[in-house]
Amino acid sequence: MPNATSLVSAHGVTRRDAVRGTMLLHPTDFTLYAGERAAITGPSGSGKSVFLRALALLDACDAGYVAWRGERIARSGIPAYRRRVAYIAQRPAMLDGAVEDNLRYPFTLKTYRDAHFDRDIAMKLALAAGRGADFLDKLASDLSGGEAQIAALVRVLQLAPDVLLLDEPTASLDPASARSIEALVAAWFDAGAGRACIWVSHNPEQARRVATRHLTMNAGVLGDNPR
Repeated sequence: MPNATSLVSAHGVTRRDAVRGTMLLHPTDFTLYAGERAAITGPSGSGKSVFLRALALLDACDAGYVAWRGERIARSGIPAYRRRVAYIAQRPAMLDGAVEDNLRYPFTLKTYRDAHFDRDIAMKLALAAGRGADFLDKLASDLSGGEAQIAALVRVLQLAPDVLLLDEPTASLDPASARSIEALVAAWFDAGAGRACIWVSHNPEQARRVATRHLTMNAGVLGDNPR
């Protein structure tokens, strides 16, 4: 993307299995640009999640490094990076209590001490996913898998990240719930200039719906897949 702003980039990022020593992710160079929606497809065990977790700085790289806006991220800068770059797992962890309690939780963390919970923003996000006005009052323990994923996504999106790293967030959901998640991500993307996302998916049809740049992962090797 000529003249586009580089957001997240990987420079020779490599991951090995710590026990067996096998290569999980071969040396990888990659750049995600502002305004870009990328999807990564590939067989199970091919390294898709390994790569996404490396970009999220959840797992240490064996070689190479990750940069934010062209600058290598120092250890002290990881909390600020995670505020801008949000990772969404396939199976979200929910706290006891209501959905709203879960949405308020991030604001109790040191990283977000300068921010505050806004119920109106949370409600608008929930409505974008097709939820009703009572969604925030539901008990987390009563949510379906799709509803729990929506709540987890709203919990992140209310914090207005610049980048979403979506690790098969709809893999275990029914088609209607999956479309709700897709709609919520699309609304987030359209609401802020210069945002970007990577969606790891096992579903090629979903990848075509949610992304304009398509990549494949095979045996730990990432490659562009021109349409």
